[in-house]
Amino acid sequence: MKHKDLIRKMTLEEKASLMSGKNFWQTQNINRLGINSMFLADGPHGIRKQAAAADHLGLNPSIPATCFPTAATIANSWNAELGEKMGEYLGEEAVAQKVNVLLGPGVNMKRSPLAGRNFEYFSEDPYLAGKLAAGMIKGIQSKGIAACVKHFAANNQEERRMAIDTIVDERTLREIYLTAFEIAIKEGKAKTMMSSYNLLNGAYTNENIHLMRDILRDEWDFQGVVVTDWGGSNDRVAGLLAGNELEMPSTSGETNGEIVKAVEAGKIKEEVLDGCVDRLLDLIFTTEAVFEAEHKEIDVEKHHRMAQQVAEESIVLLKNEDHILPLKKGKRVAVIGDFAKEARYQGAGSSIINPTKLDRTLDFLGQSGIDSIGFEPGFERYGKKNKEKNK
Repeated sequence: MKHKDLIRKMTLEEKASLMSGKNFWQTQNINRLGINSMFLADGPHGIRKQAAAADHLGLNPSIPATCFPTAATIANSWNAELGEKMGEYLGEEAVAQKVNVLLGPGVNMKRSPLAGRNFEYFSEDPYLAGKLAAGMIKGIQSKGIAACVKHFAANNQEERRMAIDTIVDERTLREIYLTAFEIAIKEGKAKTMMSSYNLLNGAYTNENIHLMRDILRDEWDFQGVVVTDWGGSNDRVAGLLAGNELEMPSTSGETNGEIVKAVEAGKIKEEVLDGCVDRLLDLIFTTEAVFEAEHKEIDVEKHHRMAQQVAEESIVLLKNEDHILPLKKGKRVAVIGDFAKEARYQGAGSSIINPTKLDRTLDFLGQSGIDSIGFEPGFERYGKKNKEKNK
C-alpha cells in the first residue's frame, strides 16, 4: 500500500467514512490528517459542475462550460486522435473548475434504439468505442485529473435500469459488452470506473465478484477506484467485498455504520477496507496536486472553436444527389425547421451542459453567402396541435 503510514493513524470510523460521499458531488474529508474532499462532476461531453442546488437529473443549471459534441457524434469521425484532443480541452476545463474526477466517457453498447442515453455512448461497435474512449481518457488525464469510464457493465437500456437483470453468456459478455471497457482500462489507463445500476447474471454489478474482481482487478489489473452510479449501491458490504470503494452520493453515515459493524463482526477483514482506503487516497492526492499550480482561465473562444472542429469532422453525408451540396453563393433558399432557430444540440438529463457559447443557424446565414428568402418553423416542436392546420 502507498499510504499505509497515514492509514495507521485513522480510526475505523474514519476509514469507513471515506467510502461514501460527503454530499451530492464531493467525497468525505478528514481535516486532522490533511485529507481533502474530491469533486466529481459530469460529464461525457462537457463539464456539468453544479456549485449549488445539486441534482443528478440536470434540472438545475451548472457553471457555464464548453458544450462539445456528444459521443454519438464523435464516433462518426473514426478519429481517436481527435477524441484525445477534445479530452485535453475537457481536462483543462475540469482543472479550471477544480474538478478531480470527470464522469466520462460512457462506452456502453447501443443495443436498442429505445435506450435513452445512446447519445452519450460512442457506437454499436466495441472496438471503435474502446479506441475512442481510450483516446479521450488519455486527453483528460494528461491534465492531471481522472476520467471515469462508465457504466460497467451491460447497461443498455433506461427502462427499469435500476432493477433489470441482464442475462449474458460469457462469450457474448467478453466479445460485445466488455471489450470497450477493457481497451479503456488497458490503453486509456482510466483511473476510475463507474459501476452500473443493473444486475448482471443475478448479481448487482458493483457486487458482482466475477465482474469486479475476476475480470476488472485480476485479469485487467485495474488499480484505480470504482465508484457507484449515484444511488446505485444495493448492499454496501457486498459492494466493498467486491472492490467497490466509493459509494455516491452521501448516505448521511448510514452505510459507514454498516461497514464498521461488518469489520467488527469479522465479515470484512480490516486489511480489505485498508486496501480500498489506500486506492481512494491515491486518487485524492494525485488529482488534487494539479490544483496547487496557478491556472489561467480557459480561452472560451478557443474551446468553442475546438468544439466546432470536432463537429465538422464528425459530420457524415450519406447521399449528395446531383451535387446539391455545398450550396453555391447567392443561391436563394428557404429555411424551414425549428432547429435552425433553437438548435437541439445535446441530450437531456445528467449530461446536460450550460454552454458558454451557442451558435444558431439563422444567426450565421449572412456569413454563408446564401440568399435566405425567409424562415418558418415548419412543425410544432413539442407535439402540440397546430392551430392553423386545424382551421
